[in-house]
Amino acid sequence: MDVQLLSLTDFHGYITPQSNATDGTIKDPQGNTLVVGGAPYVAAHLNKLREGRKNTITFASGDNFSGWPTEVSYHADEPTIEFLNKIKVEFTAVGNHELDRSLGFLRDHMGKGECFGEIGLDSCFADSDGKQFAGADFTISTANIARKGDTEPVLPPYVIKRFQGIPVGFINLTTPTTVDGSTSYQPALDNLPLVETANKYAAILKKRGVKAIVANVHEGGKAGEDYTGCGDQKAGPIWDFAKNASPDIDAIVTGHWHWYFNCSIPDPAGSPRPVVEAANHGRLISEVNLKLDRRTRDVIRSETTAANHPVTRDIAPDPTMVKLVDYWNAKQKETYAKPYGTITGDLTRTRDATGQSTLGNTVADVAYFDSQQTPGGKADLAMVAVAPSKGSNSLRGDLKFAKGTNPADSDGQVLMGESWAAWGYANPVLTVSVTGAQVEQALEQQWQTQADGTVKFAPLAVSGNVRFSYSPNKPVGDRINPADVIVNGQPLDTGRTYRLAALAYTLIGADGYTAFAGYTDAVRGERDYEAMRAYLRQGPVTPPALNRAVPLT
Repeated sequence: MDVQLLSLTDFHGYITPQSNATDGTIKDPQGNTLVVGGAPYVAAHLNKLREGRKNTITFASGDNFSGWPTEVSYHADEPTIEFLNKIKVEFTAVGNHELDRSLGFLRDHMGKGECFGEIGLDSCFADSDGKQFAGADFTISTANIARKGDTEPVLPPYVIKRFQGIPVGFINLTTPTTVDGSTSYQPALDNLPLVETANKYAAILKKRGVKAIVANVHEGGKAGEDYTGCGDQKAGPIWDFAKNASPDIDAIVTGHWHWYFNCSIPDPAGSPRPVVEAANHGRLISEVNLKLDRRTRDVIRSETTAANHPVTRDIAPDPTMVKLVDYWNAKQKETYAKPYGTITGDLTRTRDATGQSTLGNTVADVAYFDSQQTPGGKADLAMVAVAPSKGSNSLRGDLKFAKGTNPADSDGQVLMGESWAAWGYANPVLTVSVTGAQVEQALEQQWQTQADGTVKFAPLAVSGNVRFSYSPNKPVGDRINPADVIVNGQPLDTGRTYRLAALAYTLIGADGYTAFAGYTDAVRGERDYEAMRAYLRQGPVTPPALNRAVPLT
């Protein structure tokens, strides 16, 4: 008996067909560029692949949500759920980005349709059929994300589907980089190891009489440039997983690396099994055809096949999905224009000689404010990178007092889309414990000597309860005197522990500041986008004075 497995990975909310090379093309085995992707074409190709197939199932390998197209991200990823429901996805593994908000958001909002915040602005938008968001029609599953100190997964670890009475088990796994990832940072959760967890649930499924088992893993790698084949130059953790995971697992579907391959890797008993990955953003669909023995109810490996199919745009798009895409793109313009708050003057990224800007000082105040609202937060100070030496700058746009071109705008008004574009990249504000010596070291790291001997200035904005002076003519690494750093009216004590609010991206060293390594007692607050909105909602925001950093002469 044949069972067709169709899967997507790392869709990231890319419902709209993309025109750029990275997101909207892929090379075929001959090196020709294929134009691919978009919800209308994913649906059309899935319909075509399913034709004449009695036993078929569609699933996803994680990172469906938390994408960055604004028609999706403005709407709490609900358009992605609508799309996945309509293409009849039956389950998904949890990817790292499924936890970019919180476990509760994933389980209760995405899974069950529970509303939060202001209806129609924060959540529970009307979908393309005019119905209020009701959550996923499919199972959200992970076997290896548990609460801190626990070994029981926070969601169902596996899914069993029956095809003409024969069960097939799907163990769903999440990359172990999730809990400490910059956007998915979840200090209340633990990652459990991939191989050991997969083997545990393979044994459980076997005891339940399930002999056909698939690992659906949000972890991946690279294997050449041919999406139809398997190159020799392999990289990534999925290959160790493929070589060591239980021989009871008959196929491995992967993701996370945004790469593509169709490999056959021997299991620990020496029996080959398919290992596939389908790129990202809906550019490919993976197909694994399991051949099941009706008598043993197990997979006949030698007759099981796999392929990756490009989601080309040379076929008629699915009309339901065309409607869905058009609806959410129109909705994006409406949501962009919703009022978010007011300002009394310009908040810009323009830095003075000390590295300060009105927007930079504001977002440091936002981080501090968010920490005060977060149980277990209560930061003593906040620091935000406003021109990091590497990585991404979270300051992305200016907020001007004068009204813009949008008809909904007025002087002093901040629209939702304007706020969204000014600060943030879906990064959470964390409050952590650091020493005063680490705070001093971070301030020293604003000046970083480059390979060519030049000094790069990578300023940190500090919250309004902090003032510091520095000596610009002294050597790099010796420009800050702790006595000249004032926190809440008191000189910095290098031996004391402080609670610091900052973006996770900065604290884990991703934008070039290593001083915070070894921080403890992390508490997660809101994402940058939501923290900014809460700050704006307090009332009119006045541009802060640029008096927090002072050069000594």
